[in-house]
Amino acid sequence: MTREKKVTKKELRQVFWRSFALQGAFNYERMQNLGYAYAMIPVIKKLYDNHDDQVKALNRHLEIFNTTPAVVPTIMGISAALEEQNANDPHFDSSSISAIKASLMGPLAGIGDSLFWGTFRVIAAGIGISLATSGNIFGPILFLLLYNIPHLFLRVVGLKLGYSVGVNSLERIQKEGLMEKIMAMATTVGLFVVGGMVATMLSFKTPLKFNINGAKVVVQDILNQILPNMLPLLVTFAVYWLMKKKVSITKLTLGIIVFGILIHWAKIL
Repeated sequence: MTREKKVTKKELRQVFWRSFALQGAFNYERMQNLGYAYAMIPVIKKLYDNHDDQVKALNRHLEIFNTTPAVVPTIMGISAALEEQNANDPHFDSSSISAIKASLMGPLAGIGDSLFWGTFRVIAAGIGISLATSGNIFGPILFLLLYNIPHLFLRVVGLKLGYSVGVNSLERIQKEGLMEKIMAMATTVGLFVVGGMVATMLSFKTPLKFNINGAKVVVQDILNQILPNMLPLLVTFAVYWLMKKKVSITKLTLGIIVFGILIHWAKIL
């Protein structure tokens, strides 16, 4: 009777630590494939005794791959579960391992980019910069903590979930509605932080003053009574509107610089 081959916690720990090298050999032909294959080597060596089987498994993971690094342990956990099934079941279709990897990397990249590049990093940077600009040493420390705590948590949980549940893990998450709840909460917090950054970090005031029948009228005071930080908010909306119109970041940056010089020279702002 053939003994069932099993991936242990030792191999999963090795995959976890190796996953941090995902971008170490990034290339424009197959992107993160070398880093992915490197992370899967402990699993391949554990499951396959035959050299040819090891080569075939390694070649599977050398195919093109690209996703958000934070979510890649989830896919690696699923790959480990599938490789384990392939090693124990002679009728298993090994081509499905590559197919499932390819089908997962796109959707998970969209989720990972939105959560980590578009939300957690913005929130962490906003809070960290606010403290750092006031000379507080905890600014950069807080930035690293706020970003890396959810980052590392997702890596650990994702790897375990991916391996334990296998290919059905994403279906389970979607059925429970967990991802939608996380995205909704992260989006809400992100909007609060961005709004706070506009009010506290974008200094935009007008020095315009008028004398009407001997009374001095300060335009900035009137604007503050209508809505505090109205000008920074209007500038933010203007930039956002231009971005929605597909104006390039380079043109926007140069335009803001020229606009700032002109209005300062004209003593409008």
